[in-house]
Amino acid sequence: MNQQKLPPDPLVLSYLALRKAVGIVGFALPFALGIGGFLLSRQGIQITMSDYYYTGMRNVFVASLCTIGIFLMSTRGYGLNDEITGRLAAFFAIGIALFPTTPAGDATSRAKAIGTIHLSCAALFYLTVAFISIVLFTKTSANSVPTPQKLQRNTVYRVCGFAILACISLILVFELLPDTNSLAKLTPVFWLESVASVAFGVSWLVKGETILKDQ
Repeated sequence: MNQQKLPPDPLVLSYLALRKAVGIVGFALPFALGIGGFLLSRQGIQITMSDYYYTGMRNVFVASLCTIGIFLMSTRGYGLNDEITGRLAAFFAIGIALFPTTPAGDATSRAKAIGTIHLSCAALFYLTVAFISIVLFTKTSANSVPTPQKLQRNTVYRVCGFAILACISLILVFELLPDTNSLAKLTPVFWLESVASVAFGVSWLVKGETILKDQ
């Protein structure tokens, strides 16, 4: 006898939708900042994504990061590690938005202190989401066999996570170089941050079963 197919669990759908939303915002943010800044103010690419806080794209920058933080806080994982890392990533994302980077030029000591908090939140956010992609997203239940699609998703998660780590490492190397004036014109930090943001977005889009969904 054929079994009647039950309707999808609305709670499961809501969690998938939240993950997709996180992925969409993370993926779209660098494009929105770069293109929006040019269209609205005819501004070129800023040195970092955070520098858009001091442009007409401030609201987009802050709102996007707060949205990511709220969505991350609203998602649920499968265990305590998932809960803790999700909350930490949410806290750091909101911290990036609420504590702006140090402005160019002569900054006050207060602005520099706030900028230090901003950089710390940014670094910790990307390290946390890289950990989530590489370690947590690749887990499989002990009593189940991973499907071919799950194995493919794991590959995407690892590629995205290590891409984030590589971008953060390259930004650190750039900042430690003795003379970066010639390279700064190419805005390498912005592009590396953009790659990290896109990798973060792709990882969460896959986790939300946008692609590579189990058959």
